[in-house]
Amino acid sequence: MILSDGKIAHSYIVQDMYLEEDIERRLEMLGMTTGVMLTILNKKRCGAIILKVRGTRFALGRQIAAGIEIGEINNEK
Repeated sequence: MILSDGKIAHSYIVQDMYLEEDIERRLEMLGMTTGVMLTILNKKRCGAIILKVRGTRFALGRQIAAGIEIGEINNEK
């Protein structure tokens, strides 16, 4: 599923990123890499998503969020 389909207060694993190279590199510098766990803290009407990744909170726009594939963590119900 893509990041924008995730639910608030749930944690996910980043499986892949389908973004422009410069955006992908910037996210990697911020700690968002393939295999990292993230938690969706909030979703705005405009499509922005507020995340927590490695203890840092930041927001992504809907176009960037649409390019990030996530998977559910197995131990969550």
